[in-house]
Amino acid sequence: MRILVTGVNGQLGRELCPMLSRLGKVVALGRDGCDLGNADEIRASVQQLQPDVIVNPAAYTNVNGAETDRERAMAINGVAPGIFAEEAAKMNALFLHYSTDYVFDGEKAGEYLESDATNPLNVYGATKLAGEHAVMAAGGRSLILRTSWVYSAHGANFVRSILRLAAEREELSIVDDQVGAPTSTPDLARATVRLIEQCAGVSPADFPSGIYHATAAGHVSWCGFATEIVKLAGKSAPVKTQQVKPIPSASYPTPAQRPMNSRLSNQKLHDVFGFNLPQWQSSLEEVMHQIGATVAR
Repeated sequence: MRILVTGVNGQLGRELCPMLSRLGKVVALGRDGCDLGNADEIRASVQQLQPDVIVNPAAYTNVNGAETDRERAMAINGVAPGIFAEEAAKMNALFLHYSTDYVFDGEKAGEYLESDATNPLNVYGATKLAGEHAVMAAGGRSLILRTSWVYSAHGANFVRSILRLAAEREELSIVDDQVGAPTSTPDLARATVRLIEQCAGVSPADFPSGIYHATAAGHVSWCGFATEIVKLAGKSAPVKTQQVKPIPSASYPTPAQRPMNSRLSNQKLHDVFGFNLPQWQSSLEEVMHQIGATVAR
């Protein structure tokens, strides 16, 4: 099996490559190998490599930056996924793509279903939604995994930021009125492997193409998440932070508005594929162990 992975320098791409190598030959496609803002380069890369599976974690992920860099964000998040999906469909390759909780406005009282109406509050969410539409319009054997609050042991993310701040400040003020499921890249990578194993041999006629929510089990606010990070860090090394103070979103304005409710139901993933991701607390412990369970340097 020949597996093409995009965005190999990103959080999820770095996690995917070693796990997917157990299934076959992984061909890594980074920024140097292909400009995802160039449709011709994308098509040429896929046609040259002739993969059996395309996994597309590449994305423009600067949520605030997208507000002023709409064109680039749309090219990478909105247009490129559709081109990959079209090329995959031509060669009957399996295509896996990742989307976001930010396609919703967060006004629903409970967990969002895949069938719920979308209404992104920011440019990033709008571009990711455009990518979903482009992938589904391409047909073929495609799976879109909507996830949320992604973090890992490497790169720039909330966990590493909190670890750094915990070494510097006695008190942290963290937003407490946005709720979601922190989801680790190891969990997403393992889920991706399982989906490929289950779907690789399924014919187009029987393939369960569509959107699936794939987040860690359980929900927490950003403040609650930060509190758990500081607590775990303090078990293995001294931290300076003594208090994590809850604040409303209004006290921490950002260029891009975020949804208050990012809770996604994972029931469809379980019903179709027979599994869900672990509880966010246990996955956080795993990533903290990967980091070294010490305050980030």
